[in-house]
Amino acid sequence: MSSEAATGIHERTGHRPGRALAVQLLGPLTILAGVVWSVAQPYRIAFLHPHGKGVYDFLVQPPLLVVLVGVAFALLIAPGIVEDLENISRGPQG
Repeated sequence: MSSEAATGIHERTGHRPGRALAVQLLGPLTILAGVVWSVAQPYRIAFLHPHGKGVYDFLVQPPLLVVLVGVAFALLIAPGIVEDLENISRGPQG
C-alpha cells in the first residue's frame, strides 16, 4: 500500500480533527449566544420598543453585535484557521 493512499483517507472521509471542529463551532456558538441573550433580555433590543431611542441605540445593540461577531468569525476567520490546522496535521509532505 502506498503512503499516498493512506494519507488520502482523511480527505475522502471528511473527518476533521477535534481542534478544527472546535474552531468551526466557535462562530455558530457565538451566534447562538447572541440570540439567547436577545431572547433572555429583550429590553436591550431597541427595535422592539423604539420610543425615546437615539441613533446610537439602534446601531449599537449588544446582542446583535455578538451575533455579528459570530458571523464574521465563521465566515472570515475560521476557514483560514481550519486550513492551517489541516496543513499542520498533514505534516510536511502535504
